Amino acid sequence: MHQLTVVKVGGKIVEDPQSLKTFLKDFSLIAGNKILVHGGGVSATQLAEKLGIKSPMVDGRRITDAETLKVVTMVYAGLVNKNIVAHLQALSLDAVGLTGADMNLIFSIKRPVKDIDYGYVGDVREVNAPVLKELLNQNYVPVIAPITHDGNGQLLNTNADTIAGETAKALAYDFNVRLIYCFDKKGVLLDEKDENSMIQLLTKEEFLQYKEEGIIKDGMIPKLENAFETLASGVKEVILLRASNLNTGEGTYIKWN
Repeated sequence: MHQLTVVKVGGKIVEDPQSLKTFLKDFSLIAGNKILVHGGGVSATQLAEKLGIKSPMVDGRRITDAETLKVVTMVYAGLVNKNIVAHLQALSLDAVGLTGADMNLIFSIKRPVKDIDYGYVGDVREVNAPVLKELLNQNYVPVIAPITHDGNGQLLNTNADTIAGETAKALAYDFNVRLIYCFDKKGVLLDEKDENSMIQLLTKEEFLQYKEEGIIKDGMIPKLENAFETLASGVKEVILLRASNLNTGEGTYIKWN
């Protein structure tokens, strides 16, 4: 099997010009097939505020009403995605920018209302692995924005960590998949204020314990839940690291047990 690296990068990195330039140079040096999944939450929040649109977050996930959906679609699928694609082209990578609606890439359903109504937020049900495989075999580099669709003409805001995880899982049958979550921390920290408290290896049992104790919380919870789900579905390796350490591999390695 060929190696495939799926990288998810957060909005704080892709929205800072210098950080983005450095990150994409490192990304371009990854050997073999690669896919980039990006966020863009900072820009979306800023634009929503300028437009007078409230954009609340619950457990690291954005509540998306009809007006917020317009904003995140413009930002994620438009400005952020195409900016990344243009930079990758300058680095001689033949990148193609996609949402889940393009080529029926990612089918989702609107999240059911339980305790919280998340609005137009999608839960991934299927990733079109054959399409991605074909693009990869032709040496394209897919750059995926966190917008999916429900098959009935409705776009849905979808967590980028989830998209990265589901994409990695869908391709685990055809590639040796490594999933890397890049963000602004060194890795998973025991003390979020102390970079030296990074956990080098995190098991499922330890994650559940740290979650119970409140050490791991907020947006890190869905990120790690996705990580463990991918390992259970055939992904070979999951790493959480600072974007600047993309090619050194220094970060937190996720292990099932």
